[in-house]
Amino acid sequence: MKLLVTGGHVTPALACIQKARQKYHQLNVVFVGRQFANTRERIETFEYQEVKKIGIKFISLHAGRLTRSLSIRTLENLWFFPLGFISAWQILQSEKPDAVLSFGGYLGLPVAFCAWLQHIPIFTHEQTINPGLANRLISCFAKKTFIAFPQTSRFFPTHKTIYTGNPVRAEIFRVIRKPFVLIKTHPVIYITGGSLGAHQINCLIENLISALLQKYIVIHQTGNIEEYADYTRLIKIRNKLPAVLKERYFLAQHFFAEEIGYIYSISDLVVARAGANTFFELLACRLPAIFIPLPWSAHDEQKKQAQIFKDQGLGESYEGQDHIALLNLINKTMAKLTNYRQNFNSITSKYDQPAAEIILKTIFQK
Repeated sequence: MKLLVTGGHVTPALACIQKARQKYHQLNVVFVGRQFANTRERIETFEYQEVKKIGIKFISLHAGRLTRSLSIRTLENLWFFPLGFISAWQILQSEKPDAVLSFGGYLGLPVAFCAWLQHIPIFTHEQTINPGLANRLISCFAKKTFIAFPQTSRFFPTHKTIYTGNPVRAEIFRVIRKPFVLIKTHPVIYITGGSLGAHQINCLIENLISALLQKYIVIHQTGNIEEYADYTRLIKIRNKLPAVLKERYFLAQHFFAEEIGYIYSISDLVVARAGANTFFELLACRLPAIFIPLPWSAHDEQKKQAQIFKDQGLGESYEGQDHIALLNLINKTMAKLTNYRQNFNSITSKYDQPAAEIILKTIFQK
């Protein structure tokens, strides 16, 4: 059997591929995605690097994005929109998959539509609490729509919607590689803005790092956006710290998948954006968090996801710009870590689902 995987949310896609290769040894998996993040600069995407790393065939597809606003990019997207459908049709004709598993996004739409025209079963997964436009359209052609949050069911037809939770990477549960050696003399806080980093979070931490290091060890993943040069600036700040504080501050632009299990295993608290991947990874690892939602996320999805975490007693949410207020919240949260950890036991049945297993069982059931 051949399964074609595509879509914008690569982390849950990779988690499903990992599980599929473990359970279905004769399965042939093909991934359709973007090889380059920017066609002008030819920078390879995270999805291309990760898929090639695990030995999966990668087919690059260039398609136009769905946009709600008019701009120069809109005209460019109009040109690539039909080309994306033509390319998707040709890929499906060539690969002849038995099923398509989409994870939303603008690439998922042409693949799903062309698969429907070719009578190939389509399954799609919606990662966020409020579905994007692409997945709302894909669900019209899909045999089943999988959702990460039970609240999302209202957007899709009941008879073909299955609540699965969000697939998480196997790497987060074990220590594969240590990016550094850390002797845990103080509680550990892991600060991250996601793979690209978050300038807002970096600026908040920059203003309170000396105070944090008085009481905690800080692991800070900054991202590498050249426009802000946060990593370079924070390295200079670290180098000026007293030796005893400098040894407690671990900076990195990015952590690889093989390293994140170690980071989670030694962390006591995470300060992060409230993306769906982070939400479900921290839930799976039983890690309390302070979420700083992305202010302009679609439909305020990050604010809603952060609020769920807070309402369940698993952490806190912060939306301000005052670094002193954030420092006070961190201290208060650290003082109540035992309470947050205990609350994870009561939420397990509601949000912590074996997502990849449910998805694959549904696809491969006869």
